[in-house]
Amino acid sequence: MGPKSLSRWALAAAVWCLAAAAASAQTPTAGAVAAARELLAVKGGTLMFEPVIPGVIETTKNNLLPTNPSLSRDLNEVSLQLRKEYEGKKAELVYEVAIIYAKHFTEQELKDLVTFYKSPLGQKMTKEEPVALDQSLKRAQDWSMDFADVVMGRFRAEMKKRGHDL
Repeated sequence: MGPKSLSRWALAAAVWCLAAAAASAQTPTAGAVAAARELLAVKGGTLMFEPVIPGVIETTKNNLLPTNPSLSRDLNEVSLQLRKEYEGKKAELVYEVAIIYAKHFTEQELKDLVTFYKSPLGQKMTKEEPVALDQSLKRAQDWSMDFADVVMGRFRAEMKKRGHDL
């Protein structure tokens, strides 16, 4: 094997090592996924997935209904059947989301977050954060409407200086 072949092998080995490292970084450990699932449960995050399965079933039924109005009774019955049949799919969705969390946080970080969210302050955060976020979004909406009035006034003033009444 000549020097060029050896350097190609070294380059190939380096690329393979980097690819293996990248792949392992993208594949979270079972412990990290378990910690992420616990975090989702402790934060009440799994509750936001409750309407997904019934929503998909209902949307599908509603898409079929306009072209098959005479089948509404059967479609409703199948809808109820599928809701029961696919109830277990929620666990699959939670698992998929846990993998995403486990890709963004280390196993130890996830465990630390679980510890935090189990603490009194973490429980308060879980309870109060949705209310605070809701109030924050409402305030941001009100503020932006007030600001829009200010901006409109400025536009009108600047356009008036240019001889335009808006």
